[in-house]
Amino acid sequence: MARFGAAAAAAACLLAFVQSASNTPVHQVIQMLTEMKSKGKISMEAEKKTMATYTEWVDDRVTELGFEIKTASSDVEELSAFLDKTQSTIDGLESELGKLDANIAQLEGDQKTATAQRESETNEFVTAQQDYSESVDALAAAIQVLKAQNYDRPQAEMMLQKMAIKTRGMRRVLAAFIEETGKRQPGAPEVAAYESQTGGVIEVLENLLVKFKDELKSVEEAEANAAHAYDMEMLHTGNLIKQLTADHEEKGVRKGELLGELAQAKGQLTTTKADLAEDKKMLSDTQAIFEMKKKTFETNQEVRAAELEAIAKAIEIISAPDVAASYKSHVKLVQVAKRPVGSHGAMLLQEGSETSAARMAARHEAASLLRNRAASLSSKLLAAVAEDVLANPFAKVITMIEELLAKLKEEAAAEADHKKWCDGELKANKLKREKHTTAVDTLAAQVELLGSQIQTMAEELATLAKEQAALAEAMAEATADRQKEKATNEATIKDAVAAQEALKKALEILREFYSSVAEASLVQTKRQVPEMAAYKGMGGSSKGVIGMLEVIESDFSRLETDTRASEDQAASEYKTFMADSQAAKDTKHKREVQLKLDKDQTEFEQGQVKKDLASAQRKLDAANKYYDELKPACLEVHVSYEERVARREEEIAALRQAYEILDKKGKGADA
Repeated sequence: MARFGAAAAAAACLLAFVQSASNTPVHQVIQMLTEMKSKGKISMEAEKKTMATYTEWVDDRVTELGFEIKTASSDVEELSAFLDKTQSTIDGLESELGKLDANIAQLEGDQKTATAQRESETNEFVTAQQDYSESVDALAAAIQVLKAQNYDRPQAEMMLQKMAIKTRGMRRVLAAFIEETGKRQPGAPEVAAYESQTGGVIEVLENLLVKFKDELKSVEEAEANAAHAYDMEMLHTGNLIKQLTADHEEKGVRKGELLGELAQAKGQLTTTKADLAEDKKMLSDTQAIFEMKKKTFETNQEVRAAELEAIAKAIEIISAPDVAASYKSHVKLVQVAKRPVGSHGAMLLQEGSETSAARMAARHEAASLLRNRAASLSSKLLAAVAEDVLANPFAKVITMIEELLAKLKEEAAAEADHKKWCDGELKANKLKREKHTTAVDTLAAQVELLGSQIQTMAEELATLAKEQAALAEAMAEATADRQKEKATNEATIKDAVAAQEALKKALEILREFYSSVAEASLVQTKRQVPEMAAYKGMGGSSKGVIGMLEVIESDFSRLETDTRASEDQAASEYKTFMADSQAAKDTKHKREVQLKLDKDQTEFEQGQVKKDLASAQRKLDAANKYYDELKPACLEVHVSYEERVARREEEIAALRQAYEILDKKGKGADA
């Protein structure tokens, strides 16, 4: 009876396993146990009829036992061969899995090494690209400034040194410039234009610009080639890792399946050997056990009742949610001033009351001369004097001509002085306008260059801000995903552990029960009657159930192991991702802070240059305004200075001729 109580307890633990586990091995176990229960009941009734027909059974049983012994022996050989072959296959799979693990680890190490080298090369490229780009920009700006005004060579070099202090990349340019100009042989004759103008300097800088652009292009091409080679290597290595991982998973699944088959085959082998030994013993003891038929029959009835009770308890335990539902959810679902020209004052020549014909003739001759010259010279002055010669007394005409001659000479002298003054002012104004224009152009170019640098910095700052925000978002998402994944894995592990504990307990109870039944059977067999074999439970079915439960237990064990490995790998990958992302974020933040300082400094420099530009523009505007004031007095004339001087000389010559005519003929008349 104690044995029967233990069987009941074993069944109670086993059958707390199966509820809501349809279409799973657990469901199959429930079905099998139910069938066993039904079969047990039928067997009990059948055994009652056995007693009446036992004598007829003895002859048939001898033949049957011989056949069973032969079949069991063959099954033992087949199962032994299957176990050896399966174990060998499992050993081979374990060796291959080890090699795959080593190969995957090696490839992943190669990936990390290549990635670290690529990052180092990329950092070197970014530094080199920035240096060359800044040098190219600085060279372009320097050439533009030098072309805008005519510096001599020392001034040009001084300007380059000044730019090297403030402009990024200019120090490299200055060093290259000094090295290039130093290649000229000391004492070799220089072209005059090179010593006095910027032509030679500009030529050197333009050659350096071409050289730097070529070097920048070479650096960029080398980086592009290296990046492409890295991408191809990563693609190839990644594909290999995927292939090896898939192969690893496939072999792992196959290994698990074989382990299940191995456990089941071991159970079958043990059962078959026991059956074989029993059959042999029963064949020799059939005659000796006939007298114990009644007692054996009664004992068998009690065993059957206890077995049915144990099976009922087992169904109850396996149907519990902590085993059946856990198995179903985890195992099956495991992813300028004008000078006024004075009016000609008329000085009257008083004549004597008597005028001789000679004087009149002289006046007419002089007037005719003056009119002719006035016509040829288009001179209003000579025309007016010709009229005055006829209209005024002789003496007054003489005096008038003398005064006109004197005045014309004064005007000529005054105009010469005015021209000299205009020439001086215009020249000085021109030099001043050119100087201020050059300054304005140079400063405007600097403002534009600084503005371009500020815009570039602002764009880079915006990009850095976006990249930092993206990194922060990615890190937050990764953290949230990691937490969810960790919670899921922990729950899965917990469920798997609980299920394994329940399965171990159920297996322990069932094994204990069937073991005790087998031992009791062995003892009673010696005292059974020949017609009745001792009933020791549904041995074959029980082994199948135990084997299946062992497979289910191995599924939960594999689930726990795989989930723990997956959790460890995910935690490691999360840690690496967060460290790499934080490092990238810190680098971008440092670059952002430095770039803001550089931008502020550049904006300050631009503000100072704008002030200088405004001052230079005011000076240029003042020079242009004074030039506009100089134009009416010095430039805007209808007749050129030379033409005016020539006409005045001819007017003076005509007046002198008229004066000589009047003076000669007037003196002759007086004589």
